[in-house]
Amino acid sequence: MHGSDVTFQKYIGAANFYKADIMILGGDISGKGIAPLMKTSDGQVTCQIAGKEYSANSPQEIEKLSTLIKDMGYYGFTTSPEEWGSINSDVKKMDELFIKLSTDRLKHWNEIAKEKLPKKVQKIFVTGGNDDPFAVDDVLEASESFIYCHNKVVKVADHEMLCTGYANMTPWKLPRDTTEEHLAQIIDDLASQVKDMSNAIFNIHVPPYNSKLDEAPKLTEDMKAKAEFVPVGSTAVRDAIERYQPLLGLHGHIHESRGAISIGRTLCVNPGSEYGEGILRGAVINLEAGKIKGYILTSG
Repeated sequence: MHGSDVTFQKYIGAANFYKADIMILGGDISGKGIAPLMKTSDGQVTCQIAGKEYSANSPQEIEKLSTLIKDMGYYGFTTSPEEWGSINSDVKKMDELFIKLSTDRLKHWNEIAKEKLPKKVQKIFVTGGNDDPFAVDDVLEASESFIYCHNKVVKVADHEMLCTGYANMTPWKLPRDTTEEHLAQIIDDLASQVKDMSNAIFNIHVPPYNSKLDEAPKLTEDMKAKAEFVPVGSTAVRDAIERYQPLLGLHGHIHESRGAISIGRTLCVNPGSEYGEGILRGAVINLEAGKIKGYILTSG
């Protein structure tokens, strides 16, 4: 989701459209950044997002721009050049503002889900992802529409679901990036709680290494993407799936590697992401006890 309001609303709509019994949201729910809406003396508002300049003159245009910002996964913040300069130069102030805006949006999503989720679904299983600050945990734990299952084993219908939002280290050193050794220990500790591995789901944010679900652009030393794609998934996750052989692996993290692949008996799925375009990427999976009847990758 990465904070995209329209993508989340489509996700809620998908519950009805696909007649889902269970809804799972696998992390990276927070937006990518703050978009300052700068007020000018003549009432105009300007904003720069991803190098592109936007402007709005009337209340209607300002509302339209605010919606665009939300749908792109950013947090709009109406401010002045002086105030923004003060925030932008202070890491603590910036972090506090980001936490406030991101948790406010999650509270808004909780209200949307309360109103629109089908009664048979009731709540969404959700984990944090490596991009998500730990401040979201308390908000999701306290919400009425989410079952927060980061670093837990939870019951999903007749299945046990092992969940973690941690990922192997990335160049950005994000909140839930960790070492392969630590990630392996987390998975093993959780796996020890699973009673029937043949019927289990591994809901692990990062995909297994070299699985075709983890291919991302290779980065130059100055962090620019090259045309070459390389596997960047987790060796710990790959090893765990090969050893434990759960029924299903649910993954995300790598937006460009939408697909499904079997590792032994385990079907691993990455629906991909195109949140910035307001497109919902998902997967509908039809499960029975000990069996996957079928699946389809969805887009809309």
